Amino acid sequence: MGDLDYKTLYTQKPPPLGEELKAYYKLDPQYINLNNGSYGTTPKPVLKAVHDLTDQIEANPDLFHRISYPPMLNDVRARIAKLIGAKTDEVVLVTNASMGLNVVLRNFNWEEGDAIFTFTTTYNAISFAAKSIGDVPPHPTVHTIQLNFPTTHGEIVSSFKKFLHEHPAAPNNKRVAIIDSIISLPGVLLPWQDMVKIAKEEGVWSVVDAAHSIGQEVGINLTESAPDFWVSNNHKWLSAKRSTAVLYVPERNQHMITTSIPTGHAYISPKDREESNFAPQHEWTGTIDWTSHLTIADALDYRAWLGGEEKINAYCHNLALKGGKVLAEILKTQVMDPDGEFTLNMVNVELPLPPITTIEEFTKIDIVLKQKLLIKYKAYSAHFFHNGKWWTRCSAQVFNTLEDFDKIGHIWVKVCEEVKNELHVK
Repeated sequence: MGDLDYKTLYTQKPPPLGEELKAYYKLDPQYINLNNGSYGTTPKPVLKAVHDLTDQIEANPDLFHRISYPPMLNDVRARIAKLIGAKTDEVVLVTNASMGLNVVLRNFNWEEGDAIFTFTTTYNAISFAAKSIGDVPPHPTVHTIQLNFPTTHGEIVSSFKKFLHEHPAAPNNKRVAIIDSIISLPGVLLPWQDMVKIAKEEGVWSVVDAAHSIGQEVGINLTESAPDFWVSNNHKWLSAKRSTAVLYVPERNQHMITTSIPTGHAYISPKDREESNFAPQHEWTGTIDWTSHLTIADALDYRAWLGGEEKINAYCHNLALKGGKVLAEILKTQVMDPDGEFTLNMVNVELPLPPITTIEEFTKIDIVLKQKLLIKYKAYSAHFFHNGKWWTRCSAQVFNTLEDFDKIGHIWVKVCEEVKNELHVK
């Protein structure tokens, strides 16, 4: 790529997806990155846009914050809204998915007897947010739904509906379900639209943690699927600079979001509010670095240059399916989802490690795995323990190839043997 201006770059033919695209990222050439799902990987053209915008801001901070910034923000919101099938004033930008979900959960008017539903696979920070709400008066009850893989979409939908029936609301009380669209660990797609529909039928509020969806899940249409609330990170799969996320609140529910977090300059007491001020509340919540939010437009331009969402995700999806099989063959184990029902751009493969029975065992092995992978072997794919087995979650991104899966597979073989020998586990 060299020093070619990114706007000029987009007038040229893009390289094929795969190995040649690594030149468009600042990745260490020796590092095998199969963990895009955790933090995202920002392409050079977007980083250049971030740096250019930073220079613009610092040249005249007052001009930027008081005049230039608002229309730029509105343009990005409009583009994001179009991508996810929503109205512009139904979406705002927040720092990350955890922040967006906390905005939603902490704006509910909780009462004694209310219930919050989470899953055993809910992202830790979000399950802890629910727990923290239950730990303070009026102490809504947190119920956890067991979810183990492998399973099927049908079984998940059925068990979810059954659990809601078994935990009815008390008179005049509310129930709120936190539903993953794509679970973080294991990295699997849930039938979240069906779960949202069931929640609606059962009178349960649906709060969708879609941290991994935007940029990985093609054809999102929130107007049609109609969740009550939906949040997704832009820096994981959409190629934006971390950290930035989109919070979707449909017009019908905006009266419930009485304040942003932190409370911003546009706050109006609910008793004095005549119409929704959801978007203005999130326009300005203090002097923060807005470059990650505003250069989402440049991330979208970059993805359009590569060929658009369908082309990008077809490549990553096919690579995840093929790469998972390659990895399982090398490890002599299995893919968690052999039929691909749950797989988008992340694939989960069993690791040849013995099971654990205590948190202490997990912590000890977890630390050694991270150190060996990242420091000794300069490679990483996420690892986790689920349903009695160790697994790795590999994220297939546009710069990855089957060779990356082959390389990390042989690294995992060495690492697992070293862990078993050094920690004396069998």
